[in-house]
Amino acid sequence: MAKHMASDRLSETFAALADPTRRAILARLALGETSVTDLAEPFEMSLPAVSKHLKVLERAGLIARGREAQWRPCRLEPGPLKEVDDWVEHYRKFWEQSFDRLDEYLRVLQAKEKKGGRKKPK
Repeated sequence: MAKHMASDRLSETFAALADPTRRAILARLALGETSVTDLAEPFEMSLPAVSKHLKVLERAGLIARGREAQWRPCRLEPGPLKEVDDWVEHYRKFWEQSFDRLDEYLRVLQAKEKKGGRKKPK
C-alpha cells in the first residue's frame, strides 16, 4: 500500500514538473523564499495565473506558502524532488551499465581490428 501511495505522489510531482513555468518557479525558489509578486515578475502572465501554478506546486508538496503580516512567502520543499531523484537513480544505473557494456564491446572490436591489420577509417 505504501508503495502505491508513493507512486501516486510521484505522479503528482511529475505532473507538476511537466510545466516549464512551474519548473522556472522552483528554480527561483531554490535560491530562497520569496513573495508571489516577485515570483510572478519574470512571467508574462497575470498574478492569478501564477497563483494557479503555485497551487499545483503546493498540492504536489513541492512548495510551501506562509504568511508574515502582509507578506506571503513561498519556499521550496525538496522532499518530493528527492523522491524523483531516487526513482531516476534506478534508471541511471541501468544506463551506466549499458554504456559500460557498449564500451567493453567497442574495445573488443578495436582489438580485433588491430589484430586483423585493418586501418582505422579517417
